[in-house]
Amino acid sequence: MLKDIEIVAPLDIEKRSFEIITEELGDRKFPKEWENIIKRVIHTTADFEYADNLYISETAVESGINALKSGCTIVTDTTMVMSGINKRVLGSLGGDVKCFIADEDIKEEAKAKGITRSAVAIDKASRDKNIKIYAVGNAPTALIRLYELIEKGEMEKPQLVVGVPVGFVNVVESKELFVNSDIPCIIARGRKGGSNVGASIINALLYTVSENRRD
Repeated sequence: MLKDIEIVAPLDIEKRSFEIITEELGDRKFPKEWENIIKRVIHTTADFEYADNLYISETAVESGINALKSGCTIVTDTTMVMSGINKRVLGSLGGDVKCFIADEDIKEEAKAKGITRSAVAIDKASRDKNIKIYAVGNAPTALIRLYELIEKGEMEKPQLVVGVPVGFVNVVESKELFVNSDIPCIIARGRKGGSNVGASIINALLYTVSENRRD
């Protein structure tokens, strides 16, 4: 019934949403630097299971924030992740975001090699020294290739890997590569994830940096 619907001012909708999330989490406590990430992912997905299945490595938040403060480039595996990242805040830090998946050279090389464009795009990204954060929201092949290049010493270890591809084939396995590594990472363990989750994690870090600058 319409009379049961709470009317909330547009500017207060997000604030009220976070209040509801906090209420529903109840007595759950998280390390302070994790809390904004977990709540923002729940806000994006309305899925409280992320309170349990988000893996955040010990140095991930600090390393990611330092990378953003340095004005780094973020690379994503999909245009959806790139579209969801707050470019105004990122730009205010001197950073930018790229996605190579639709580039003609990527399409041609992937076809010639018989591999995914996502994997080839990681090869291209690995040659850009200012790319310090990788946000993978869709393609496990991107995560696998990234891990392979790091393990072989063919690229520097990123300051942060956000690994949240969604699906069934090699999704869990690709994520666990990073969970079991010393690479700073934020991973949605299991089959869940997606581009919206990847963007929300990056935004949570961006908003933390932005808020700290105002204090």
